[in-house]
Amino acid sequence: MKSAIRMDGVTLAVESVRRSMNYYCKKLGFKLEVNAAPHFAMIRVGGPRGGTIGLLASAEARKDGAKKMTARHKRAIHIELSTDDLDGLYKRLRAKGVRFYAPPHDEPWERSMSACDPDGYTVEFAEGIRGHNARAG
Repeated sequence: MKSAIRMDGVTLAVESVRRSMNYYCKKLGFKLEVNAAPHFAMIRVGGPRGGTIGLLASAEARKDGAKKMTARHKRAIHIELSTDDLDGLYKRLRAKGVRFYAPPHDEPWERSMSACDPDGYTVEFAEGIRGHNARAG
């Protein structure tokens, strides 16, 4: 029997686990799954079957040989999320203080928007299925 491979999550090296927990849980509305701050936390995205974002303290990552990343490196890393109502989500998140550097806009492959988390990683939201929901222009 062949087993499928699924994407379950990603872990980011962050300067402050607590600051990142605040952003992802209070501002974006995700669920705190594991709290081992100040060293690590795991955030659940999209309910019990959704994926996770691990938040690993940069100091812990450096113990395993990770190098300090520049702001340009972090900006190139995208946490890619999706929603069925991009414009509604934009309004709700802005009301919670989330700052966007790219508001909802159309790309040839999808409608999306982008924010930066406290460490400078890009948090990108797309409408519908990523890469398959361009609006007819």
